[in-house]
Amino acid sequence: MAEEKTLSSRTVFEGQIIKLKVDTVEMPGGRQSTREIVEHGEVVAMVVLDEQNRIIMVEQFRSAIGKSLLEIPAGGIDSGEDAEAAVRRELREEIGYLPRKIEKLVGFYAAPGYCTEYLHLYLATDLVPSRLFAEDTDGISVVRVPLDQVGDLITSGRICDGKSVAGLLFYLAMKK
Repeated sequence: MAEEKTLSSRTVFEGQIIKLKVDTVEMPGGRQSTREIVEHGEVVAMVVLDEQNRIIMVEQFRSAIGKSLLEIPAGGIDSGEDAEAAVRRELREEIGYLPRKIEKLVGFYAAPGYCTEYLHLYLATDLVPSRLFAEDTDGISVVRVPLDQVGDLITSGRICDGKSVAGLLFYLAMKK
């Protein structure tokens, strides 16, 4: 497959977690076009299974869409941090547990048409209580979902963010 050639790139916004750039590209046929690209760091997302075979999820308000979502825990990988360390930190911050067992499942791009964000999906089990406080987790509620209800929550639209749908469906398919 032929690739596009970047002719120029300019940053139009740089925030704490994203950067927006506008690229001028030459397409394989020679025509020029513009690409708006959101640069975002790598992320971990976790399917968390407790000792009663329930999925531990978080419910939190998402300003971008103006409503609360039921999601699998996730968060950014800090500079200098490896993905498994991010899994441990994020789970301690968001749900108050430290997983003793972490298994890499798969990785995927969130929205490759306009964003560089790559998600590393993990399964986290064998949990021990271990709260780590973070400033941005005040509005997070922990929700335990019986494994046999996950499919219905996805098909009903109750679980509707991409990382959660992908992560949970991958886990359900894998465990069969």
